[in-house]
Amino acid sequence: MKKLQYLFMSLAAMLLATPAFAQDAAGGHPENQWIPLAAALGMAIAAGLCGLGQGKATASATEALARNPGARPGIFIFLILGLAFIESLALFTFVIIFLKVKPL
Repeated sequence: MKKLQYLFMSLAAMLLATPAFAQDAAGGHPENQWIPLAAALGMAIAAGLCGLGQGKATASATEALARNPGARPGIFIFLILGLAFIESLALFTFVIIFLKVKPL
């Protein structure tokens, strides 16, 4: 219980200290320094999760073909369609990042 109390006290202290970082030096915009990092992190998460989704879809299609080789045409069509939809999510993320991130 004491550890939880210390955790919440330290979180409160960190959250109360954030207005100290609100002042900018000589008219610059220090909040803009985090935009490229946030964009890279967002794209990395989107690409990683799309890769996991594509791997799971491919594994399921391979298992389905192993169980029933006669259903290859139907499985192949839905596999390609599913992979295209999954890949489009990463491309949409890339486009949104491109539109939102402005050069400094």
